[in-house]
Amino acid sequence: MAGRSQMTPLPQARSFDWFNLGIRVASATVLVPSVLAAVWFDIGWTRTGWPFLTMVVIAVAMLSVEWGGMSAPLARVRVSTAVCAAILSAVLLAQREHMFLAWGALIIGGAAAALIARGVSERPGNAAFGVFYIGIACICLVWLRAMPQGRWWTLMVFAVTWAADIAAYATGSVLKGPKLWPRYSPNKTWSGFFGGLLASIAVGAGMASLPYFSLNFYAACLVGLAGGLATMAGDLLESMLKRRFGVKDSGDLIPGHGGLLDRVDGLLFAVVCMSALRLVNHLGWGH
Repeated sequence: MAGRSQMTPLPQARSFDWFNLGIRVASATVLVPSVLAAVWFDIGWTRTGWPFLTMVVIAVAMLSVEWGGMSAPLARVRVSTAVCAAILSAVLLAQREHMFLAWGALIIGGAAAALIARGVSERPGNAAFGVFYIGIACICLVWLRAMPQGRWWTLMVFAVTWAADIAAYATGSVLKGPKLWPRYSPNKTWSGFFGGLLASIAVGAGMASLPYFSLNFYAACLVGLAGGLATMAGDLLESMLKRRFGVKDSGDLIPGHGGLLDRVDGLLFAVVCMSALRLVNHLGWGH
């Protein structure tokens, strides 16, 4: 197991892969409408609607399985179960509006996951990190959706993240140029970085024009910029984590993307950033 934690050599930067792009588009054609429907429809007794809560619960389960497979391949079931149980406990408390209890449950769950992983994982602290890495974003997402105008803010999170991710991939693949951080991610370029930020700002500006979204133009552009930066940061962090664990992808769930974590790595950061901005907006900023 000792060799698994060592840094692994990075693959060479790839040329533009049109076939992979086609697979990505096909995957998005299925995933995007499903996510939008889950965010939009308020059905059932929950604060956010049961489609949204179901989506979050399924995502937590899948992300926990991928995290266990990456961080503790010899005890993936044990670690995945511990991480999933800890996060779901916090998410369900947040859904019931017990936010302080939710954060407390996440902290206790992280400690419990580390204890459960002790003796079967090279670094049991990785289990606790997984609880916080995934769980903080999930609690913020539930809180954001349940806030006034939460549907619009949640849609903005996804729109900004998708725009930054797609534009960064397309711009970087076409324009290429200097690498952003070749030590950890040889395929990311500065051209892709700025292309992604411009796209996220444009999406923010577009959201400001919606009649039911009480956010002024400049505030919306700032929210788009912050969300884009958070998306890039989350993407880079996951690249570092995958190199640390010696894996190419977090899984193989989504064709063209790898695992679910490969798809939502930027979203995990963006939703936390957007929730902080929503809290400030709730206090009067940006109207």
